Amino acid sequence: MIEEQLAVFIGSGLRLAVPLIFAGAGEMLSERAGVLNLSLDGMMLTSAFTAAAASWATGSPMAGLAAGVIAAVSVAYVQAILSVTLRANQLVVGIGFNILALGATTFLYREIFGPLSRDAIPGFTQLNWSWLTSIPVIGPALSHQTWLAYLAIFMVGVTWALLKYTSFGLAVRAVGEDPRSADKAGINVARTRYLGVLYAGALAGLGGAFLSIADSNTFTENMTKGAGYLAITAVIFGGWTPWRTLGACLLFGFATALQFLVPALQLDVPVALLLLLPYLLALIAIAGFVGKSRQPAALTIPFARGAS
Repeated sequence: MIEEQLAVFIGSGLRLAVPLIFAGAGEMLSERAGVLNLSLDGMMLTSAFTAAAASWATGSPMAGLAAGVIAAVSVAYVQAILSVTLRANQLVVGIGFNILALGATTFLYREIFGPLSRDAIPGFTQLNWSWLTSIPVIGPALSHQTWLAYLAIFMVGVTWALLKYTSFGLAVRAVGEDPRSADKAGINVARTRYLGVLYAGALAGLGGAFLSIADSNTFTENMTKGAGYLAITAVIFGGWTPWRTLGACLLFGFATALQFLVPALQLDVPVALLLLLPYLLALIAIAGFVGKSRQPAALTIPFARGAS
């Protein structure tokens, strides 16, 4: 019985961490280039709604996934125009996008999905690999996932390889630390930052689409529940490195999954505390009690060629 509950807990923790892993990996790269996407939650929410709408309209979850990613990248592109080209305050832009996304998706949800049942939206099914379920605890937890869960882990590896082994990764790191010196070395600062923001938007789109067409197969108002903010916190918690950011995302996912495990074990822990736990951990990370990693020197600082 305990083994079964533990398998469910691990599976739930991984499932709940998947959207954070996607968004965190993309945001980490963008911040390494010097751009903070506080609009990450809005990108995910926009993707979740668009993916649900497209999947419902076409009957194809893949079409929904593609539409969700395109929608999030579109938001990211506007974010890049405002933050990089127009050099607007990145915090203000991000908050504005989040408010707009929440209002727009809530209105459209009530107009389109309000009368629909929870089963009306086609979504991805679990893999249920029989050969994996024979492994105690870990096997069932890993097999009862959609393919997007494995893609999330893979994208962390891709992000790590991009930063460590490619010329683009070198440009990202240079621009995030000293954009003026990077510009003098021939690196296109604006293009590098644009690509970083678009990369974050694409992965946020995957994370948002996962919520609506792989996790719940429905859309609800504000269904991200601050997942974008948790992903940004995971980047800070992880010290702006890919694998530590992955660890932080998993920590938040498993902290959220405790709300299912603790009642099953009949432990006397207030439910409100379990619901609060991921955000409490995020607050601790933001406050600087966990780790003393240095952020990219040029994070949130706009750059203009020729300006002193």
